[in-house]
Amino acid sequence: MPARRSPAIAAAPIRARSRLSGAFVGAALAMLAILPARPAAAAELVVSAAASLTNAFRAVATAYEQAHPGTKLVLNFGASDVLMQQIVQGAPADVFASADQQAMDKAQAEHVIVPGSRRDFAANALVLVEPADSTLKLASPRDLLRDDVRRVAYGNPASVPVGRYTRDALEDARLWQAVSTKGVPAQNARQALDYVARGEVDAGFVFATDAAVTPGRVRVVAHVPTRTAVTYPIAVTARSRQKDEAARFVDFVLSSEGQALLARHGFRPR
Repeated sequence: MPARRSPAIAAAPIRARSRLSGAFVGAALAMLAILPARPAAAAELVVSAAASLTNAFRAVATAYEQAHPGTKLVLNFGASDVLMQQIVQGAPADVFASADQQAMDKAQAEHVIVPGSRRDFAANALVLVEPADSTLKLASPRDLLRDDVRRVAYGNPASVPVGRYTRDALEDARLWQAVSTKGVPAQNARQALDYVARGEVDAGFVFATDAAVTPGRVRVVAHVPTRTAVTYPIAVTARSRQKDEAARFVDFVLSSEGQALLARHGFRPR
């Protein structure tokens, strides 16, 4: 019959293991204390903005992130009406910036923006452009009636603000019916610009800020009077989970720094 160990002898290894375990935990905690703290993950703020704002809002986003290190801006550019419909259908967005009032009116009617957050932040102008190397030498929108002008680009009026401005301006000049037969509708303002810059069309209607993006590739033929002023509204979305941060971004866009960045990209004061 094996001899029984006394309780004191049996407990000794347990106490030893306990002391070793405590020493290991203490050492691990000491190591953690001297390691550099990992920065908290940056909050992401999704901004859905009109395609014509692409260059300007990239600059604004860079400046905002520098001023707010804890925030990462995710920019989503496209036709204003398309972005609005995405938001209505539940796409994530904290801020919506439109190239005209009509798209924002629709967003407001659908209750997808925070009441009272809507503000105008910039103005633009409509211009007629042609490829820089064009031999047509157009002088005004009326020249689009010439037989040697076959293709004219503009945003689709059904979903693109620059297209609506174009249609209204040409209707007022009694040119829309004739020009639209030569029309090449674009999905957004930048696509219309690309058609002209690549020489795929004879002329196109774009925003003045778009024309300035491609110096040497397009020539401004004329500034086109519009039925209503070309103004850009911005608002916080109703489904945003970061409404305070979204409101801070809107305030930044309207601040002197934000306005200076917009002006640098050709936008006029609101």
